[in-house]
Amino acid sequence: MPLTPTSSLAPSARARLTQVGRSRAERTRAADGRLRSLLSDAFAATGIPPTAGGVSVVALGGYGREELSAASDLDVLLLYDDRCPDVAAVAERLWYPLWDDRVALDHSVRTVAETSEAAAGDLRTALSLLDARHVAGDAALTIQLRTTLLAGWRRTAPRRLPELERSCRERAVRVGEIAALLEPDLKEARGGLRDGVVMRALAATWLVDVPQVNIARLRSGLLDVRDVLHEVGGRRPTDRLRADLQADVAAGCGLPDRDALLRYVYHLGRTMSHTADIAWRRAGRALAGRSVRRGSRTRPRPGPALTPLGPGVAAVDGEVVLAPEARLGTDPLLPLRAAYAAADHGLLLAPHTADRLGSTPASLPTPWPAEARRLFTALLGSGPDLLAVWETCDQAGLVNDLVPEWDRVRCAPQYSPVHRHTVDRHLLDTCVEASRLVRRVYRPDLLLVGALLHDLGKGERGERGDRDGEGGEPGRPARDHSVTGAEIAARLAPRWGFDQADTATLVLLVRHHLLLADTATRRDLDDPTTIRQVAAVVGDADTLDLLAALTEADARATGPATWTPWRAALVGRLVGHVRRHLERGQVPAPGPLAQWQRALAREHVPGVVVEPPEIDGEPFRITAVAPGRVGSLATVAGVLALARLSVRSAAVHTDGDVGVSIWTVAGEPPDPAVLRERLDAALSGRDQVAPRVARMDATHAAHGRPGLTAPADVRVASGASAAATVLEVRAHDRPGLFHQICAAVAATGCSVRSAHVSTWADNAVDVFYLTRPQGGPLDDGVAAQVAESIRTALDDRGTNR
Repeated sequence: MPLTPTSSLAPSARARLTQVGRSRAERTRAADGRLRSLLSDAFAATGIPPTAGGVSVVALGGYGREELSAASDLDVLLLYDDRCPDVAAVAERLWYPLWDDRVALDHSVRTVAETSEAAAGDLRTALSLLDARHVAGDAALTIQLRTTLLAGWRRTAPRRLPELERSCRERAVRVGEIAALLEPDLKEARGGLRDGVVMRALAATWLVDVPQVNIARLRSGLLDVRDVLHEVGGRRPTDRLRADLQADVAAGCGLPDRDALLRYVYHLGRTMSHTADIAWRRAGRALAGRSVRRGSRTRPRPGPALTPLGPGVAAVDGEVVLAPEARLGTDPLLPLRAAYAAADHGLLLAPHTADRLGSTPASLPTPWPAEARRLFTALLGSGPDLLAVWETCDQAGLVNDLVPEWDRVRCAPQYSPVHRHTVDRHLLDTCVEASRLVRRVYRPDLLLVGALLHDLGKGERGERGDRDGEGGEPGRPARDHSVTGAEIAARLAPRWGFDQADTATLVLLVRHHLLLADTATRRDLDDPTTIRQVAAVVGDADTLDLLAALTEADARATGPATWTPWRAALVGRLVGHVRRHLERGQVPAPGPLAQWQRALAREHVPGVVVEPPEIDGEPFRITAVAPGRVGSLATVAGVLALARLSVRSAAVHTDGDVGVSIWTVAGEPPDPAVLRERLDAALSGRDQVAPRVARMDATHAAHGRPGLTAPADVRVASGASAAATVLEVRAHDRPGLFHQICAAVAATGCSVRSAHVSTWADNAVDVFYLTRPQGGPLDDGVAAQVAESIRTALDDRGTNR
């Protein structure tokens, strides 16, 4: 059955939102009554007989659509012709009482000709006038206006629609899409109220059939939420669903929490966007057809021809429909065949066709036959055209038959800014990205299905996001979504017809889809233990290739900041090490210092070399030489922090009594001579680095988001290395965090062998490989004491505001 945004609402929420809609209608009726009364008073005061005609009050815009919210302007046109002897006197009697009552009034006084001219000269004015509604006075005059405006709109539609579509696209780029924003603008964002107005205008051209009942239902849902938002916002109403208001808006809508609110709003916005996409696509074809017919007026217009695409499936006029011989209700492969045909040919799956397929299901047997599995995986691998086809199927209720767990992720918000889409859209984007990588792997079908499944464990309350502190709603206990997703994969893969071995591979891909990215950014890739542990998980080179491709597809689908050349290089290096271990039993040996680095250590203490990045904006390396004493690394870290450089990794080597630290940092490459002077001043004590870093952190905190009071999490990663103790520090990110951790480690007398930093939005995971001064891992008791010392140091400074 077709899905609707309101289908998941509890009865209490439906009742509450129904009451909100009634309030909006009551405001409109009250405004109409007031204007009728004022016009009657104006006639009486000016001596104009009410039956004389020649003047009418017309509601425009949202008021014309009977959508008055508590914060809406009253958009009113006083329409007149030469039968009205004194329109200025009527206008004065109409507007002044409203101004006296502090009504927000958007008013104009025009003739029919002047109004038509205004509509012709400005697109937004034209859209507002298309919603003109008679309120009071001469109804025939209002009808004349509407007839004139609609005729002009239909006549000029071929010229004006491209401009209108272009403006919609520009607005979408500028404001964003409702279903991709944590704080969506209910009016201006793509899929919002503005697009509903545009769809009404598109329907008024008579060029395409727009489902106006559905559009009205979607607009009503968005208006209900906006009305509650305006109530909650108080004196400063806003159309942006701000995070700090979402809990109160949810309560005002009768919804349990902000998660339910966002899911509801996202579903409304996504359905609006999808409907608009279909309408614009059809409008484009209609306009193109008109151009062809104008250019060949003497040729007879041929009827639409069906082009067979597969058993029971055909194409007509750019859309995939059911062929006359389709066995609707008895052919279980028909929905998959129609969806794949549409995606494979870049066509629109006709919504009425999808609705028929959804309302007349023919269930696939369990397990699926091989042809069903082939069509399904081919659909997932169809590239960008998958998105529109899948959305049409989802709107028609077909996706639940294919993926029974889809409800848990549909329109599920992701609260981290690194994610640009909801969970379900992210899964589809990952499939699109994976379709570009299928030639790298031995089983493209497993890669594509793994892409669809990898985050299916998200969506339910209490599921933890991709990384610590990322992806789940704040303040809720976390369960690793990878574990939940693996359990779902173990249920779905056999249903889809995958055998035991393939199911095990899919479960592994889902359970460990973060393994390579997390290991590459948080572990020492020259440590043999790191490589052996990853190799033990993946088992063989073929599975490693699948996991590497899924890692890249997942990262690319997440957002542009997630798959940078630097991260790609780290993952590639890790994959190379693991492959050599799987194929030849080799493990990496710690790389020695380069000859120039050893020479620098012998000649310059302190010394600095900056290696500029190969790509502008990417991390780059700095080699620093300092006395080989405890605390020197913290000093170097402080100097780098003060130079506005963000540490990504650090490796420490000793050459006699000199320490050589090799840093990967992000930021503007500094002047090596200046950096060396600052390092020399810091090491000699002439420059007190720690207080300056603390002041920088305080400034950073003052300009950041309030309320980030969660304590740092410091834990020992048991078994992560045989040569060192691995300590993981999770904390709110700030410029001096790495320096402060290094200082806390130095205070315990331990040495840092290497360190690795992973940052996601405001959250940092800093991983330190610690050894005793003479080398080797720390005793368990010492490791626990070091962890507690770091935790205490971070909780005393910087993490609480």
